Amino acid sequence: MPIEFKDLGFHESLMESLDAMGFSKATPIQELAIPKIIEGKDLIGCAQTGTGKTAAFLLPVIDYLVKNPSKGRNGIRAMVIVPTRELATQIDQQMEGFSYFVGLSSLPVYGGGDSMGWEQQRRALEQGADLIIATPGRLIAHLQMGYVNLDEVEFLILDEADRMLDMGFYDDLMSIITKLPAKRQNLMFSATMPPKIRELANKILNNPDQVNLALSKPAEGVLQSAYLVYDSQKLPLIKHLLKDKDLPSIIIFCSRKNTVREINRELQKGGFKSRAISSDLEQNEREEVLLAFRNRKLQILVATDVLSRGIDIKDINLVINYDVPGDAEDYVHRVGRTARASTTGVAITLINEYDMRGFGDIETLIERVITKSPLPEDLGEGPVYDPKKRVGKPGGGKGRSGGGGRSGGKPGGAPRGDRPSGGGNNKGGGNRDRGPRKEGGPRRDGGGGVGRPLPPKASGESADGAP
Repeated sequence: MPIEFKDLGFHESLMESLDAMGFSKATPIQELAIPKIIEGKDLIGCAQTGTGKTAAFLLPVIDYLVKNPSKGRNGIRAMVIVPTRELATQIDQQMEGFSYFVGLSSLPVYGGGDSMGWEQQRRALEQGADLIIATPGRLIAHLQMGYVNLDEVEFLILDEADRMLDMGFYDDLMSIITKLPAKRQNLMFSATMPPKIRELANKILNNPDQVNLALSKPAEGVLQSAYLVYDSQKLPLIKHLLKDKDLPSIIIFCSRKNTVREINRELQKGGFKSRAISSDLEQNEREEVLLAFRNRKLQILVATDVLSRGIDIKDINLVINYDVPGDAEDYVHRVGRTARASTTGVAITLINEYDMRGFGDIETLIERVITKSPLPEDLGEGPVYDPKKRVGKPGGGKGRSGGGGRSGGKPGGAPRGDRPSGGGNNKGGGNRDRGPRKEGGPRRDGGGGVGRPLPPKASGESADGAP
């Protein structure tokens, strides 16, 4: 039987927030991690997105902060470092709900807005906040200006640590860590645990405990299938799959931004309600598209891997991989957008003659052979599946179908507005940012406030919805 939150000894104000959100039972990662964090231990948590890991680290940290109030000093007490703006926003939204009746302050710090956003963040960081959620590049840019006080940080949380290293943030992370107090509690969460993550953990964690949960396996509720196609058959097949289907929420993943634009253009020509989202969009445009998709004003989102991790959008009916992801682990993150929080969903992958070996790697990783569905008769025959055969791409390209490069233009690069260059792309004044609420001050979540809506009600009884 899952542990209930009421049995974990949380502060009554935190329990009031959880009750308002409809959360009563812990997910497996929360059940494993929360007691160890409450005990004050450093922790490595290996869990993929969609398992409730955000709540696994936020809830015990909130509980500690409310039980041990600040003595009036003007510093930051807990810091969550994340790879992308989208994940920072997502965690900030979870923090807002969990701390609704608690009275803690929180602040998201990331690039991608305007000069006003930079100034708002500067003022808020000078005032201090109980918890900040920051991308490395933007936080480094603020630190270089000399007004950020990290002397009182008691918790350091690295979320999606493997993703941050993939994006080249190692040096920024180490630079941030050198500015923190030696005495602190460190929590690291990662979907995968390659040697480079072990190396990072050895440098910053102190005798950590480790919890592992369903490493790199799609959720049981995901119905997975694949089609063997030539590139010319991909768009006609997608249109066939979507025609006259009652599927209100669909994500199509591509490896390259120009492919995203092409697919979106063709779908819109075909009368589908679709939008494209990639690092080409400014932050406010991306938030606008995501909001429309969450509110079901859009049926289809065509996206690069900027959406494959850290975005909590519930009730995705269908995920289509237009091409096979360049890394086998990325497949798990892509299909993990559906079948979240114990729901069900469908994930379909299109495999051309160049991607078979890569898809074979995926089947090896997830220890499962994915059903290869026959093409509709009017599309003709596709290639024959042979994952052991090496087929070179025309022109000698190295990537998977669609180019294989990560979203963001620069191979392995961070999304625009927060590149891992010690804040260099923020141009000193950091004119690519979105600031916090309330005229630059960190948000205070306490007492409800006159006219404030209650925290979002959960669709189920557990906190699975937390990314």
